[in-house]
Amino acid sequence: MSVATMQEKLKRIDRSKTFQGFVIFVIVVSALSIGAHTYQLPLWLEQSLWALDIAITVFFLVELIIRYMASESAKGFFSQGWNIFDTIIVIGSLVPLGGSTILLARLLRIFRVLRLVSMVPELRMLINALLKAIPRMGYIALLMFVIFYIYGAVGSMFFAHINDFLWGDVSIAMLTLFRVSTFESWTSIMYETMEVYPLSWIYYLSFIFLTTFTFLNMMVGAVLDVMGEESRIMNEEKALAKQVQQPEIDSCHVAPASAAEVQKLHDKIDELTVMLNKLKSN
Repeated sequence: MSVATMQEKLKRIDRSKTFQGFVIFVIVVSALSIGAHTYQLPLWLEQSLWALDIAITVFFLVELIIRYMASESAKGFFSQGWNIFDTIIVIGSLVPLGGSTILLARLLRIFRVLRLVSMVPELRMLINALLKAIPRMGYIALLMFVIFYIYGAVGSMFFAHINDFLWGDVSIAMLTLFRVSTFESWTSIMYETMEVYPLSWIYYLSFIFLTTFTFLNMMVGAVLDVMGEESRIMNEEKALAKQVQQPEIDSCHVAPASAAEVQKLHDKIDELTVMLNKLKSN
């Protein structure tokens, strides 16, 4: 068997929905086995789970080798970030379970669950959208920090003598404001300051309006905008893949000739035969 033939077979296996579905199933089983290790289990079940863990690790290694050999080149394989991610996870899973490394090995095996992200295109799209939205979210977060700092400084100046634990300095005041922005018992904080400053509710409501209702919605909008773009790109790639596969399918399924076309072909052959006979007689 030639290298090209083997590579083509490995490509078919790698792209097979059955194979990909089985990989996802193994990932789910791996996640369940990791969770099972956190319980107090009988010795025989613990040993069975360790054997299962070894089998899962070997399967992930074989699956990664299949994907590597199915790729056109090593450079093409490692040019994709998700392949690098999967390689790191699989190599980390090869750390032996024993001795002083047992805790490290268990921690590395937990991250095998993240392989589910690289296997499901929709999850990859969500992660890509989140990563691309980080720069936009960074500017929004910077603006939120400025608002937090201003309100924290104001709150520390006005409310420190009311409750030094919540408003003692600007950093503590910013933590208190973060609590307010998450609506964690923020009314009790407000009512405490309203006993001294009856109009302090304006301070809290304006802060909540700016942070929770405005900036957080801006963050959601930035993520949704990038997510829509990533969804469009993914749909275009799927459509392009179908267009590439369609000519191959059409070439493998050539329509048979009709009876009329066969008869015409016979007539042409008869005419050519008569002409050849005339040429021979001349």
